Amino acid sequence: MNIVANWSYPTAIKMGRGRIRELADACKSLGMKKPLLVTDRGLASMAITQGALDVLEEAGLGRAIFADVDPNPNEKNLEAGVKAFKDGGHDGVVAFGGGSGLDLGKCVAFMAGQTRPVWDFEDIGDWWTRANVEGIAPIVAVPTTAGTGSEVGRASVITNSQTHVKKIIFHPKFLPGVVIADPELTVGMPKMITAGTGMDAFAHCLEAYSSPFFHPMSQGIALEGMRLVKEFLPRAYADGTDIEARTNMMAAAAMGAVAFQKGLGAIHSLSHPIGAVYNTHHGMTNAVVMPPVLRFNRAEIEERIARAAAYLGIAGGFDGFYDYVLALRAELGVPDNLSAMGIKPDRIDELTAMAIEDPSCGGNPVKMTFENTKALFLECF
Repeated sequence: MNIVANWSYPTAIKMGRGRIRELADACKSLGMKKPLLVTDRGLASMAITQGALDVLEEAGLGRAIFADVDPNPNEKNLEAGVKAFKDGGHDGVVAFGGGSGLDLGKCVAFMAGQTRPVWDFEDIGDWWTRANVEGIAPIVAVPTTAGTGSEVGRASVITNSQTHVKKIIFHPKFLPGVVIADPELTVGMPKMITAGTGMDAFAHCLEAYSSPFFHPMSQGIALEGMRLVKEFLPRAYADGTDIEARTNMMAAAAMGAVAFQKGLGAIHSLSHPIGAVYNTHHGMTNAVVMPPVLRFNRAEIEERIARAAAYLGIAGGFDGFYDYVLALRAELGVPDNLSAMGIKPDRIDELTAMAIEDPSCGGNPVKMTFENTKALFLECF
């Protein structure tokens, strides 16, 4: 089944195999004449990246690339990216890759026209209004994984290299003008990355669905996003060349990022500090802490999860859903706990303090305190 679609929500999305060939047209539609492709080091030399640069070059848009991007991008990567953007006289960004390439690319386009430090635009109150809107360069986003959904997000996660704290930098103009969602770009993903990014999409949908805030639109999107992951992630994991599964996982990833406008919760507020301190894969960390967080939140979400289970075709209400999550993790080779990831509980107070400072914890159904969050962390070992 060949899925091809053009969506205008939440931005212009060109979905379907081979649509990377439309990259130059997408850039031109936003007025770019000299884009800078921003990606991570691992992707820089890969065929999919070189192919994207070929498309730009053939259309007379050059083949400029910046790839000095860490797995958890920080302000030093950002500074270098902005310098490359300005030195090259670029007028737009192609954010290319998984979460790190997309997040940094979006932030480079944003910071290229700002004079304040990036931390002045953290997602707090109306800090985003401090930005010089005229200075924000246009963005085309090209996801190469199906997980973060950063291609349809209005924020970037940037790690402070001094404090190892992940900060969410927000502005409405972070939302790319065009997204190219070509499932063929995800075919070569290693199994572990397929699993980790897929579980990230699932975590986004699950936490948005469980969040106590009122946002029925996001809740509906989250529910269908979970169904797509349930149906297609095992297929994509078993056969990386299954284009129908890859396409549906790209849709699920975008849906998760749209849905979490409703809020995230303890899964993310635990995994953010772990990722910042230990440099673990974000989606895989989400998958590891998911069962303890489900147990932690049970009293507040039991009925809601039972409704989701019924929609997903899972018998047994909350318990059936919980068992499904355990079985899915086992099928995808997710480590049983943080100890199995090689992490020791020797910095638990530090991680707990970071978790309750994390913006995600405000969306958790059970109020997070130092005491109950520390106990929750211990459950994850």
